[in-house]
Amino acid sequence: MGGLRLKCGVHVRPHAYGVWHRAAPRCPSRGIGPIGSSAQAKGKSDNMLNKGLEDVVVATSSICDVQGDEGRLIYQGIDIHELAERATFEEVIHLLWFGALPTQDQLDTLKADLAANRNVPAQVLALMEQFPKSAVPMDILRTAISAAAFYDADAWDASPEANLRKAIKLTAQMATYVAAIERMRKGLPLVAPRADLSHAANFLYMLTGSVPDEVSERTFDVALTLHADHEFNASTFTARQIVSTLTDFYGAVTGAIASLSGPLHGGANTAVMEMLLKIGDEDKVEGWTKEALASKQKIMGFGHRVYKTEDPRATHLRRMSESLGQRVNQPKWFRMSQVIETYIKQEKGLNANVDFYSASAYYVMGIPTDLYTPIFAVSRVAGWSAHIIEQFNNNRLIRPRAEYIGPTNVHYVPIAERTPTPALR
Repeated sequence: MGGLRLKCGVHVRPHAYGVWHRAAPRCPSRGIGPIGSSAQAKGKSDNMLNKGLEDVVVATSSICDVQGDEGRLIYQGIDIHELAERATFEEVIHLLWFGALPTQDQLDTLKADLAANRNVPAQVLALMEQFPKSAVPMDILRTAISAAAFYDADAWDASPEANLRKAIKLTAQMATYVAAIERMRKGLPLVAPRADLSHAANFLYMLTGSVPDEVSERTFDVALTLHADHEFNASTFTARQIVSTLTDFYGAVTGAIASLSGPLHGGANTAVMEMLLKIGDEDKVEGWTKEALASKQKIMGFGHRVYKTEDPRATHLRRMSESLGQRVNQPKWFRMSQVIETYIKQEKGLNANVDFYSASAYYVMGIPTDLYTPIFAVSRVAGWSAHIIEQFNNNRLIRPRAEYIGPTNVHYVPIAERTPTPALR
């Protein structure tokens, strides 16, 4: 019968895990265009220019809702605070992919499938060994994921079943690649994944060679949940735009990694920790912050394109930074962060975002600063996969327009009569 039909043209497809996919609705009541615009109200586009696509609604999605005015982040209807306090990352993966929390049998199946797919192709590891030791981890990760497509028979199979297999494989293996990057550059032997560990515990085990304690495992698990998805952020939109051409799943994830690596996206938390390390001491924080603002220096980790109040993810990461710092007797990084946060809030009215406190939380866990963004990918690949699948199942080529501002009515001039052009700007 082709599955059940729900309101607004939503289809659901049965699957072994439960509901395999909920296609995004095509609801006539919700137009495409700038939020609050007449285009959205009338259900048609207009020619309004919104730089950076700010507040422009380009598609419908059932995966994630960001309510910026209220400071809410919702995965498939469930508030992020509830998920961070009660769910595991594996449960969140199922929620993002299938639209509902798993039963125990479904969770066991998903965990077993993830564990079974943690090993990565030896050919890709051999390729990674040839890269310069000075290579940026995100560049290595991007190249490794692209190369991994050569060794996946499903790479160009866009069927729902193959896409699910690729989602499982890439989510499982992203952690393995990131851990391998760190150990390779330190000249350490790689640590094989363990099927008996959770996704969070297994990553920390592969990274350090030691099984983490329960507190470290749970802390990292919550961090993965908080970073798992965030609606049409830059990297997710990149993935959806790429796959809208009907190219392959690996290509979309590769593009998403490239987008995530930018300092205005996933690279911000690395910049935050580098700032804290540069300041060095607690007694220098306020003076440094005042001077930075006076010289119009950008302080990373504050403000957000969507949130008009506190980023709900920062609420949890702030607590994590404080508790972890106390636990390992390194409380100064949290205290320094708190001074900066208070001053920026007072002087600029800006709230800390997800990047600000994740920096000090990861640092006191012993994670190198340039691994922060790759770890972001370890989590966000679950969200990318959900969006890629949704795009495949309700696809229309994403092809926006540009407002032309160049010269007009120009004619061809013979080469002997041309004047030199100005230097490139």
